[in-house]
Order: sequence, then C-alpha cells, then structure tokens
Amino acid sequence: MNRDQVIELFKLIKNVYPTFEVNSEKVDSWTRLMKKMDFKRVMARAEQHTMENKFPPTIAEIAAYAPEKNEHLEKMKQWEREASKVPQEVKENFRRQMKKLFKDKAND
Repeated sequence: MNRDQVIELFKLIKNVYPTFEVNSEKVDSWTRLMKKMDFKRVMARAEQHTMENKFPPTIAEIAAYAPEKNEHLEKMKQWEREASKVPQEVKENFRRQMKKLFKDKAND
C-alpha cells in the first residue's frame, strides 16, 4: 500500500470512528508497515471490522496480503499454452511412438 491508499483507509476509519486521530506521523508509520499489503483486501477487512467492532482497528486486525504466486501452477499453465500450439499431427505421432515403446518394453 502507498501513502494515498493509507489516507483513503484513514478516511474510512475516521468517518466511522470520529475519535480516531490522524496525523502525518501516523500516516507515515502505517504506510511503512503496510507497504507490502494489498489495498483492496485491507479495505474489505477494515469495512468488516467497522461492522463488528466499536473500536477502531489496529494494523494487525486489518492486515491482508495478496496471495503469493504459485510458480508450479504458472509453469503448468505455460506448458498448456505451449502444448496447444503443437500441431495435432505431431501429438498423434508422439502417441503412436509411445504406445509402440510401451508395447516393445512389455514384450522384453
């Protein structure tokens, strides 16, 4: 999250909790501590917090990060994209050769 997003978050908190104090130092601290968080997820958690709690949230109560990328899943998707470009004739030839290889090995 960046400074503007923290300010947007503070607007929500201040509107719901009038006693919530906002100053430049607080914005700076929260921005530094929340820099790796996902703004949309934090806002969703903050909104949920306001519906359930009579006190303003702490960072720990509304912290939310974007899910980490699954490198294995990304590789599989890339292989699927590449495989879709292989002509059907090549795929069929490969299948025939594999079937023959399995048959030959089974007879050994």
